Amino acid sequence: MAPPAPRTHSAPTAPPTGRGADRTRTRLRRQRSAGLIAAAALLLTACGTSTTSGSSDTKKAAGSSTQALTQYPAGKRPAAPRLSGKTITGDRLDLADLRGRVIVLNVWGSWCAPCRAEAPDLKKASDETRDLGVRFVGVDTRDNDGAAKAFERNYGITYPSFRDPDGKLLLGFNGRIPLSAVPSTVFIDRDGRIAARIIGPTTYTTLTELLQDLAAEKAERNGGGAAK
Repeated sequence: MAPPAPRTHSAPTAPPTGRGADRTRTRLRRQRSAGLIAAAALLLTACGTSTTSGSSDTKKAAGSSTQALTQYPAGKRPAAPRLSGKTITGDRLDLADLRGRVIVLNVWGSWCAPCRAEAPDLKKASDETRDLGVRFVGVDTRDNDGAAKAFERNYGITYPSFRDPDGKLLLGFNGRIPLSAVPSTVFIDRDGRIAARIIGPTTYTTLTELLQDLAAEKAERNGGGAAK
């Protein structure tokens, strides 16, 4: 009987060396860095996405690295959808009742960190532009009423917010404008048309600059005087 063949052990493969290995490691590091940067940018921009569609050119708003502002020329503004329903306090709200005023529609959720960051600016702008005929309205999406009410108390928000626990209310924007993140802010002119929208958290400066221009539009066409 022949003796068993001796076992052989293959030597472990040595890691590549030389210029080729350096190039490989450099390429992997760059790929990892690019992935991390992209992920960080997405987190900074918004908390989540909605299911609306559409396309338009965007630009970064002054003073912000995360908010993407799109403005629509007066003659090319899409009509805003008719939104109506219950607020988080149980009242009924219909945007049609605010026709003739400039409306700021802010999409938010108490679970959203950028929403918390922009809340003081929204409150301040709401208080300061009311005499211009501007009205703020929130859309509290994918949230619960208890958390939403606590959010409003914490930040002193007094304007109403629609309840939109399943995101269905935002579907009215499909085919009109892209509204793809929380937070988002839509500016509706006195004729019920969408004048601008911001994807991502907004700022007091951006809000007030846009609203001063929108509040003046109707006054100029009517020879002065904002809607009461």
